[in-house]
Amino acid sequence: MGKKILMKGSEAMAEAAIQAGCRLYFGYPITPQSELPEYMAARLPGMGGTFLQAESELAAINMVYGAAGTAHRVMTSSSSPGVSLMQEGISYAAAAELPLVVINVMRAGPGLGTIVPSQTDYFQATRGGGNGGYRTLTLSPASVQEACDLVVLAFELAERYRQPVLLLGDAMMAQMMEPVEIKEAPPKPYDIAWAARGWKPDCGRARAVINPRSKPGLEARLQEKYRRMAKEEVRVEEVDTEDAEYVVAAYGTVARIAKNAIKTLRGMGIRVGLIRPITLYPFPYEAFSRAAAGKTLRSFVDFEISEGQMVEDVRLGVGGQKPVAFHGWYDLELPTPQQMVDFILALRQKEGGERQ
Repeated sequence: MGKKILMKGSEAMAEAAIQAGCRLYFGYPITPQSELPEYMAARLPGMGGTFLQAESELAAINMVYGAAGTAHRVMTSSSSPGVSLMQEGISYAAAAELPLVVINVMRAGPGLGTIVPSQTDYFQATRGGGNGGYRTLTLSPASVQEACDLVVLAFELAERYRQPVLLLGDAMMAQMMEPVEIKEAPPKPYDIAWAARGWKPDCGRARAVINPRSKPGLEARLQEKYRRMAKEEVRVEEVDTEDAEYVVAAYGTVARIAKNAIKTLRGMGIRVGLIRPITLYPFPYEAFSRAAAGKTLRSFVDFEISEGQMVEDVRLGVGGQKPVAFHGWYDLELPTPQQMVDFILALRQKEGGERQ
């Protein structure tokens, strides 16, 4: 494509995946991301690809599992309850060390939930979600353009580490329209000797076996992989933290709203910064620990559209060096910049107002 066009978030992510070389999509429609599979259904056949609407999310993730075993770029997408149904398949893919991409456009509430934006799947995304102690590398965009860029990165990371990668968004990001530039990003060559792409006795390589069963050495190898990801793949945005009295922790679209609140507070002479995790796993603990050591910092403020999930990782990063306040939105309520401003002003007053 190579030029900016106006696109809805769900459709832009689908096009980014296609430009990144994804030619296989298996899924089941669920709002608020149904435009993504609809777009794939329209585009993939003309690109020599395959779109298949499965009979359920369980079927879809197992189709993805099978396709990933051939080392071709494959993706699925869903929303919160649908991704819950996929957890067994994702766990199997982690055990078989298969590269695949899952997009979760979160909706609010447990059970079937409702389609308003939410961030209540953070625990599921960053703690594995299924059985066996595996971890899912998790990326969180704050704009439609970043979502497109991270879709491309998700495929690269999935292949680099041979494991599932999750992109965690919400209904705001999926439904908003923004100008985006989506460039062709063909797959980079990587070792696929392990893949099931056909075998003959004289082909010169061992027969490929894709097996989700634990075997000697698997868990040690997985944990070493996760340690390497934690060392090499942390991504974070830090804004005005050097002189901050307060540092806001927020991710995804909530971080965009927080930036407006921070601009207002800075205009009032109150120094506020932002730490926005882009990788939710691995989490940027070091950024929070470093900010907590700042001499001007009073406390951290964690904003989420949830009852409080990422705040636990924020507190781990801060390590008790400074207080961590939390404010969440739920029950169909969405945050506004003014609510964030008011919360920080009230916190500042409680702490004794301006320091001399």
